[in-house]
Amino acid sequence: MILKVLLIAGVILTVYILFFKKNSFIQNTTTKKKEDKKASDMVECSSCGVYVEVEEAIVSGGNYFCSSSCLSKAK
Repeated sequence: MILKVLLIAGVILTVYILFFKKNSFIQNTTTKKKEDKKASDMVECSSCGVYVEVEEAIVSGGNYFCSSSCLSKAK
């Protein structure tokens, strides 16, 4: 009798995890992936006006430049 109750509880728990917890796990991972795909901040090159990402820009004197050639033109 106890074995039947434990077996039924195990089956119910397995079905719950497979159908309900799995869906919430999939939704959480897709939400995190969407957050990772956000574009970073863009700044305008002080010399030529091209927009570049902040991580790729060269900063000199508080101004952002897209390349070293633009930096040398400004000096």
